[in-house]
Amino acid sequence: MTATFRSWRSTDVSALLRHAGNRTLWLNLKDRFPHPYTEDDAEEWIGMNHAVLGPTVNFAVDLDGEAVGGVGVELLDDVQSGTATVGYWIAEPFWGRGLATGALRFITEYSFETLPVERLQASVFGWNPASARVLEKVGYRLEGRLRHAVLKDGQIGDLLIFGRLRTDPSV
Repeated sequence: MTATFRSWRSTDVSALLRHAGNRTLWLNLKDRFPHPYTEDDAEEWIGMNHAVLGPTVNFAVDLDGEAVGGVGVELLDDVQSGTATVGYWIAEPFWGRGLATGALRFITEYSFETLPVERLQASVFGWNPASARVLEKVGYRLEGRLRHAVLKDGQIGDLLIFGRLRTDPSV
């Protein structure tokens, strides 16, 4: 199953409403990813991405013309200006099909080719070993475990920090 990666479109609102409102998905994402996910949230997300100046930093994961997930990179600043955080999500009906690995591989290569970064990093909740495995498959290394650093839906958990350097071997 091969996905493509493209800019978000106004026609993606219905796909976002169908997929992004999933509670199981939300339990593995930061709270800035809204739940419940509304039409206003979808329109705001797409509009924000259309307003970005410079290189695209957020992409829809497109499978047969439908947005079934998202992948992006967020540049850090100040003393971390050579670092960016990557993130990804795939709609639950498409889990286990390699789409997250493909999306992370895409955003990693894109970031190192397009952006002035030497380091990419990602964080994963300790209760989400599947996402940690995706990072490992793309060459990210576990760099730390922040114990009891996450409070999500009343559950306290660890936060796993992964990193990959521009000079690390490709996988």
